Amino acid sequence: MFEVIGERINTSRKKVQEAVASKDAQYIIDDVQKQQNAGATYIDVNAGARIGHETQDMQWLLDTIQPIATVPLTLDSPDPSVLEMAFQMAEKTPMINSISLEKERYDAMMPFLEGKNCKIIALCMDDSGMPDSSDDIIARANTLVKELNNIGIGTGSIYIDPLVQPISTDSNKGVMVLDAVRGIKAKYPEVHITGGLSNISYGLPQRKIINRTFVTLMMAAGMDSAIIDPLDEKIMGTVRTADMLLGHDDFCMNFLKGVRAGAILS
Repeated sequence: MFEVIGERINTSRKKVQEAVASKDAQYIIDDVQKQQNAGATYIDVNAGARIGHETQDMQWLLDTIQPIATVPLTLDSPDPSVLEMAFQMAEKTPMINSISLEKERYDAMMPFLEGKNCKIIALCMDDSGMPDSSDDIIARANTLVKELNNIGIGTGSIYIDPLVQPISTDSNKGVMVLDAVRGIKAKYPEVHITGGLSNISYGLPQRKIINRTFVTLMMAAGMDSAIIDPLDEKIMGTVRTADMLLGHDDFCMNFLKGVRAGAILS
């Protein structure tokens, strides 16, 4: 089944930052419950926007969220010390967001990840910048899988983010990432593919229809996870329908459940 990483608990969002600053626990609880009810598989928690407060904000968010969380959390920070604290607090096996091949981030994250029982989002980014071909994405994914395997992270716990780029700047960017996803899955069937999708439509009008169409193409290529807003009913309906059509929904039960709940409309 397709995994939805709910992106809403992020202090870069104005209302979340205000809630964290004022310790408005009910706002956070309500949002998390809405994401879970909408079908989130993970809840991403990012407390990085209030400079100088990340550790305390992350601790408060975890204390607030975990008593009502029915799904695992994605611990989202570039700071290994924040992640170490959050990892120790995690009550369910968490996902870590994220590592990349950029030297500073790689060197900081690898010692933290070694020996950890967790899932990990791995970005196909290195110090040369964004990948410029499907072969480049596949090569970076190959390095990430091998390096993470070497420190005890199993292939099935790795979520590769191929880094979707705007098609408005280059009409081949969509095909590039689709080809890369097919190549990664052909070599590593157990690896997961995740990431944000909205970059594909950056700079274009009617972005939501572009994003919804693109997620179906990515799912057909092998993407099985995405960092999205679970409260966007149209994209969630698209994901559930595509999951069914790809044979990932036994007897169409999740699709039918969504229809009965009014979450999938024609």
